[in-house]
Formats: sequence, structure tokens, C-alpha cells
Amino acid sequence: MAEGGVRWGIVGAGRIAQRFARSLAREPRSKLVAISCRSASRATAFAAAHGVRERDALSDEALGGVAGAAHAALVGRPDVDAVYVALPPALHLEWSAAALRAGKAVLCEKPLCASAEEAALLARTAQETGMLLMEGVKTRFEPLYRHVRRLVGEGAIGRLSRVEAGLCSDMGDRVASGVDYLSDPAGGGNLFDSGIYCAAWLDDYLPEPFEVLGARGRWVRGVDTFTDADLRSGGVTARLVTACDQGSPREAVLVGTTGRIVVEEMHRPERARLERVGGRDVELELPYPVDDLYGEVEHFVGLVLAGAAESPVMPLSASLRCAELLEAVRARLA
Repeated sequence: MAEGGVRWGIVGAGRIAQRFARSLAREPRSKLVAISCRSASRATAFAAAHGVRERDALSDEALGGVAGAAHAALVGRPDVDAVYVALPPALHLEWSAAALRAGKAVLCEKPLCASAEEAALLARTAQETGMLLMEGVKTRFEPLYRHVRRLVGEGAIGRLSRVEAGLCSDMGDRVASGVDYLSDPAGGGNLFDSGIYCAAWLDDYLPEPFEVLGARGRWVRGVDTFTDADLRSGGVTARLVTACDQGSPREAVLVGTTGRIVVEEMHRPERARLERVGGRDVELELPYPVDDLYGEVEHFVGLVLAGAAESPVMPLSASLRCAELLEAVRARLA
């Protein structure tokens, strides 16, 4: 490891990889040293945009056209300390596990894997290698999320009785294209891709085992595009709704015996409203310090530099519980 800093490699060069690289550039203890993808032209363009040397823009095309050659070369580099896996969910297990076995800390873009079984296998690999693995559920690292969590813990809305988490986005064109990962049945579908944000909210507030009371959904060519599930955890009820073919709801609602908190844009929270019974509403606003990925990056870098094997904010147990929750909901949709 470079003295006082973390040298990064990014596996993948798509939309989220671009956004991550921009956020990483603002983290003073980090340096992006290599990226990998299939296309030579895309690798070169990515490197030029984010200050990576052209020789460190690895591509399958430049390495003989063998699928995965660039990713294998990146995770094997001795000058890479941490790897951000920014591939479609169907590839998370393979390349996150390869990086862990190569002695790299791994920040894997959500969802951790495309199924609960794969998530368990990957968590086991992290434990066997002793390497740091964290699922990139950025929401938990946002200032507003942490503030709302404190308010609920301090009893601002009384005893918690219900949690609703909704994340719906109108991305029907991507599903209809047939070439986007959202159109791939092996990728886990919308439930795992976007529903993970909902599951992470529920997991953080409801410690008891979950019971899925019912669920309904929609599919396009074998891929789930809409899910609406009712759950129960101990004495608290919950709702999880997610879609990639409609635009709402997009909020988290925490209901207690003396009030409720409504969080706007629950996967990128900056604004919320505290409503108390018999009192005046209080508007809450806490913007990101940099962008919606920076808190996650900063936290992970601190873990790497401290030699930590797990995140206390998004531990592997939380990732596994979220995957199991989503799997249980998916089973009710079948």
C-alpha cells in the first residue's frame, strides 16, 4: 500500500464506474491507478477522463480478446490495494471473489450479488481470505440518513410501528432494449438492483426476523420490473415497493406512535420532514459534503487504512440479511 493512501483499481467502465471515479478523485487518501473493461477504446477514454495512464487502461481487446482478461490483470496487480467492482450484478461474485483471493480489499457495487446464495458464497470468501468486503449501499453513509437514524433512536416519533421503503424509477427503455443488464434474468432483476436500497432501510430499522405477508409484481421477458411486498418484523409492519418501469414512490416513511418521518429520494437522501402528532412539521435538510457516493468512499478508505475486515455501518451480516429478505420476496412472486 502506498504510504498514507489507497491505490484503487476499478473493474468496469460503465455509468456507475464513471460516477465513482469522479467521487474518488475528491478523496484525498485515494489514487486511481488502473481500470479494466472489454473495449480498448472505452478503457482509453475512461483513463483519459480520470487521470489514469494509458498503459493502465486494461481491456480484453488489447489482451488478445479473451473475455475477463483485463479484469484478471487488474486484480493481479501488486500496485492495487482496493478494487471497486462496477460490473452487472451477474458478474459480482466472480470478480469480487477473484479480487479478495488476490489480497485486495473489495468495495462491490450494490447488490452484493444476484442472489442470496451467491452473496453467502462471497461473504464466505471474504471471511476465508481475511480481506475487507463491503457492499456499496451508499444511502447509509449520507448525513441525512444518519441524522434520521439518530432521531428515531432518540424517540422523536415514539415507538416505531411501521417502515415503508419505495424506490421506483422509469427506466422502461433500458429494460425494453434487451441489451442492458436490467433486461438480463441472470442479473437479479429490478428487485435486487433497486430493491436493495429498500431492503437496507428495512434491515437497519427492523432487527427481528422478517415474514413476507404477500407480494405482487410485473415481469418483462422473465425479468421482474415491479415488486410490491408487505412484511412484518416482530410487532412492526413494513412495505417494500420497487420498480424500473414507473416513477413513484421514491421515499422512505418511518411511522411511530407519536409521529412520522418522510424521507425524500430515499436512495439519495438530502431532505426529510418530521411530523409530530399535535406539533408543527419540521423540515430537515442535510446536503452531501461532495456527492452521493463520497460518504461511502471515505468510509471504505478509512477501513482499508485501519486494516479492518468489515464495516460497522454495512457489515456482511446486513448484506446477507438484505439478500435473504429480497430472495424471500422474490419467492412469493414466483
